[in-house]
Amino acid sequence: MIHLFPMKDKRYSLKWTIDRNKAGLSIKQFLADEGISQRALTDIKFAGGKITVNGMEQNVRYLLNEDEILEVMFPLEQTNESLRAEDLPLEIMYEDRDLLVINKQAGMSTIPSREHPNGNLANALVYYYKQNQIYAAVHIVTRLDRDTSGLVLIAKHRHAHHLLSIMQQQFRIDRSYEAFVTGKWREKYGTIDVPIGRKCDSIIEREVRIDGKRAVTHYSLLQQYNDFSHIKLNLETGRTHQIRVHMAYKNHPLIGDDLYGGDTTLMQRQALHCRELSFEHPIIKTKLTFIAPLSEDMQLLLN
Repeated sequence: MIHLFPMKDKRYSLKWTIDRNKAGLSIKQFLADEGISQRALTDIKFAGGKITVNGMEQNVRYLLNEDEILEVMFPLEQTNESLRAEDLPLEIMYEDRDLLVINKQAGMSTIPSREHPNGNLANALVYYYKQNQIYAAVHIVTRLDRDTSGLVLIAKHRHAHHLLSIMQQQFRIDRSYEAFVTGKWREKYGTIDVPIGRKCDSIIEREVRIDGKRAVTHYSLLQQYNDFSHIKLNLETGRTHQIRVHMAYKNHPLIGDDLYGGDTTLMQRQALHCRELSFEHPIIKTKLTFIAPLSEDMQLLLN
């Protein structure tokens, strides 16, 4: 059984009561079963962490007994030096000691870039962490393009980020998007399974190419309008610009997406919104689902 406790002296910690099935395991074996990485164990040993059994410090070779209390205290994390704190509004959909879910507005980059070093989500999180005494680096699990709105998942410590990264690789974090695309979308539902790679003459633009990485997008038609179609999209893979490239490949580029040939008369940014996010909490194992209503500019276009 796992117990969640407030952070002790600003450090993140976990506790377990050892049951009969786990008795006899070494601490190292037990923690590996709980998803704690070898890198994390190294940091715990050399960077200011601690492992105790019934309050007494032990090394990872210790063999556990039934009903003993194992506690792991992770080292204090350092704030990302490349980020600067900015007091920017954050729409927080959910927060606990492990996770944050943010409804990001269009026009906000997820992380700083050379073109947009300020006004990004990562900088906003640094400020928020300082204000709320959260002693951790910024761990963004699911990223969105600057002009895409919607849900972003944040891990509040390195261990949660490690577990969520594994879940991403195993396709266990589900995201669904809504988009407005140019023209009339004729098919009710279907799948696009064509590879995507970097365009040879661009560091930003992607394209469908035979030597690219596999990219799979599932789609369904929600509604057709005179000038555009409203569709729902689910990603099986997570390639850069995947939805934007696949929509252009289908000759239905996103409304407002001038990089990939979208019509900019109705909207000045790509009409793409991450509406739903669903996953199992990596620590407490509860299923979580979040829904963010369409952003104001997309809702206005529907109205």
